Amino acid sequence: MSRRLPLFFLLLLSLWLAACYGLRFAFMEDGQWVGVCAEAADRWECQLRSGLGLMIHWRLLAWAALLSAVLGFIAPGRVGKALAAIGLFLALPALALYTASFAVFALVIAALRLIRAPRLTI
Repeated sequence: MSRRLPLFFLLLLSLWLAACYGLRFAFMEDGQWVGVCAEAADRWECQLRSGLGLMIHWRLLAWAALLSAVLGFIAPGRVGKALAAIGLFLALPALALYTASFAVFALVIAALRLIRAPRLTI
């Protein structure tokens, strides 16, 4: 693995986390959208906001992140690393969007899988 790949991965994770917090504060918590969606609930922005609210309520992102991280921890080789990376990318919006209880475990499990040294086979 090249030395630039982890740096690129960390940069991508940082941008993804910033985008998730931007979504939270500019779209979900902004009082402007509460007023707009109270008047015209059939707008696509309000439907998206409602769908995100249901995903938060049912903790879908956190459960998907946890499932992906656990499968990534168990799976060997590149498949495990890919599943752990998916779990990590799903855990960040779950953390930003109010479902930190499960997302923290998914984040830790995925990160442990990604930094785990490869197993030596004899």
